[in-house]
Amino acid sequence: MKTQTTSIRVKSDFPFFAVMGVMASTYVILIVGMVLADLTFTSPVHILNALKSEEIRYAIKLSLFSCTITMILSLLVATPFGYLMARYRFPGKKLLDAILDIPIILPPLVIGLSLLILFQTAPGKFIEEYISVTYAIPSVILAQFMVACAFAVRTMYVTFAQIDKRQEEVALTLGCNRSQAFWHVVLPEAKRGMLTAASLAWARALGEFGPILLFSGATRMRTEVLPTTVFLEMSVGNIEAAVAVSLIMIVAGFAVLMLVRMLGKEQAETPVW
Repeated sequence: MKTQTTSIRVKSDFPFFAVMGVMASTYVILIVGMVLADLTFTSPVHILNALKSEEIRYAIKLSLFSCTITMILSLLVATPFGYLMARYRFPGKKLLDAILDIPIILPPLVIGLSLLILFQTAPGKFIEEYISVTYAIPSVILAQFMVACAFAVRTMYVTFAQIDKRQEEVALTLGCNRSQAFWHVVLPEAKRGMLTAASLAWARALGEFGPILLFSGATRMRTEVLPTTVFLEMSVGNIEAAVAVSLIMIVAGFAVLMLVRMLGKEQAETPVW
């Protein structure tokens, strides 16, 4: 009696990966295409001329200063906020979680307008009596902070949620109080998340335009940052300078993100204990 063997023919996976690859690469091709278009539109001479401009140099300095301050403030707020949201349940947590998303989903111009109106109220005017905020450098930092901090909070929320609670509980049983357990056990485990949150906050602050335009204005040598420089150069028809500044922003943002990824990889390869 002959045994009939049924062979199953495995079909090739190439069509599947080809379709998925084409669909996924469309977005990447668009990004690379935009950068290449900027590179072909400008030249090293235009970039050097932009760097020689006193206004653009001021915008670069103010952008670096404001983005760094925004990053620090975002981490100072996002770290405790993310920890409390990830570790504890309390009344109104879902409402607070939804409020955190408001700066992310709102149009940037609405945030700028809302900040402008806020400082026309009695509390805002009281602050203005001691610190000049509206249409000054503090308004630039505040406008960047309002948006960037939301991304940092989300990142730290996920970071603390992924850290095993048992390590903290063991530290508490060994005699640590809550503060000591946080600083010596939880926070070292969250270093990579903090690095990611810092990079996101810095990069997001660098590209912020809408809130700054309404709340800070676009005054040369006063509240001018790199995004407003692009707007100002475009408004006077100096497209070459606008593209040159855009490339400076692209290089700066890309360098920060790559540096963070390299540092994050090194930390991941280094044992914590």
